[in-house]
Amino acid sequence: MSDAAMGQGRREPADGDIVREQAVLFRLTDRLYRANGLGEIYDAALDAICDALGSSRASILRFDSHGVMSFVAWRSLSEEYREAVNGHTPWTRGEHNAEPILVEDIRLSGESRQLIDTVLGEGIEALAFIPLASSHELVGKFMVYYPAPHRFADRERELALTIARQLGFAIERKRAETTAARLSALVESSDDAIIATDTDGTVTDWNSGAERLYGYGRKEMIGRPLMLLIPPDRQNEEREILARIRNGEHVEHFETVRLCKDGSSIPISLTVSPIADASGAIVGASKIARDISERLRAQEQRELLLREMDHRVKNLFAIASSIVNLSASAAETPAALASTVSDRLGALARAHALTMLPSTGPSVQVATSLHALIAAILAPYRHGADEHPRFAISGIDMPVPSAMITPLSLLLHEFATNAAKHGSLSAAAGSIEIACSNSDGKVTVQWREVGGPSPVATEDEGFGSRLIRAAASELGGFVRGWDPAG
Repeated sequence: MSDAAMGQGRREPADGDIVREQAVLFRLTDRLYRANGLGEIYDAALDAICDALGSSRASILRFDSHGVMSFVAWRSLSEEYREAVNGHTPWTRGEHNAEPILVEDIRLSGESRQLIDTVLGEGIEALAFIPLASSHELVGKFMVYYPAPHRFADRERELALTIARQLGFAIERKRAETTAARLSALVESSDDAIIATDTDGTVTDWNSGAERLYGYGRKEMIGRPLMLLIPPDRQNEEREILARIRNGEHVEHFETVRLCKDGSSIPISLTVSPIADASGAIVGASKIARDISERLRAQEQRELLLREMDHRVKNLFAIASSIVNLSASAAETPAALASTVSDRLGALARAHALTMLPSTGPSVQVATSLHALIAAILAPYRHGADEHPRFAISGIDMPVPSAMITPLSLLLHEFATNAAKHGSLSAAAGSIEIACSNSDGKVTVQWREVGGPSPVATEDEGFGSRLIRAAASELGGFVRGWDPAG
């Protein structure tokens, strides 16, 4: 803008002018205080601009998210004009100490011919650019327009700056309120406990997440010491945290224990940050606590499963080694050894499968029933050549203790193998009847072979017999009989 376009008058205001201007500023202050949103703030400011500066045309522009100075409110400006000059600004976003620019005659402004013609085409010959600041940084401007050349008096300039300061404060306050409301909504909607205290540990804020976690309502805790939640053996822990906060330090993901209203304790992960005022002084602490009970339980379960897996694997290796060693002493050929070992390990595998839930995730051990275990071991012998069932299970069913699954599986497998070689399963019409009973806590499993060759008592003891006796001893013993009827 050329010097010729920017003038400042020296006329002293009359008493009536001062009274009118004070009334305008009073109304502006009152309306800005009562405004419920930016729209009401802009309306109040435009009324004050027009009344105080003697114009019927004015506008307010602010930098948008892309840094473009854009119209947000106006009086008596055409859409064509607003589109033509949108984005025009003599300042940059965030600029400090921007000064008003007063254009007494647009023809003498030194602007481009195109811009001058656009302004004149709107019926504007004089105008003023008044900077708007928020937190000491430029956020926009307001404009006032005149239909003829206008000499700006010093009083008008000061009045325009006063209105700009009021408008800037109102915009900053509304932005702070909006930010505070958004943060408050985020805090209240959080599942985590979010607590604010002063530097002495007195609670100043308490969200709904804290109510759910600790059981205390907001009104119960505001103004009370946070030590109420600290176990007696951890009181020094809280004092150390507050000392670090006063030094401006942050505490990240500190795992500890807190007390609930009902007296129970709860494990939490705690993050603590200092709260500073506008001058940077530490005035309190913000604490975010997350319940980690489920995580710790899951971790404990994983460790338990790993220990159980380690135990099971060691046991299986020991059993497999024993089966191989004992089978080797009785096998006549390598093929016979391979077949025997394979069959016995297969029986163990089927028994083990019964103790695991079918799942695409990690295996979980479950109880195995007696009937299910017997059926799994005898599965290879389920049907004969004519598809008639080869075995029947009757009597009570009950869970099998995990310690008994392996010996019982080996025992049943040896019985079934012997039945297939020498007993009822070696005959086409033979079958096996298995009856389960419980008398005074003593469980009996009766294995009875029907329809096979006549049994012959023998005193010879091969590997199978030794394995049967070893397995049976873990189960509490067994009785063997040679009934010709089966």
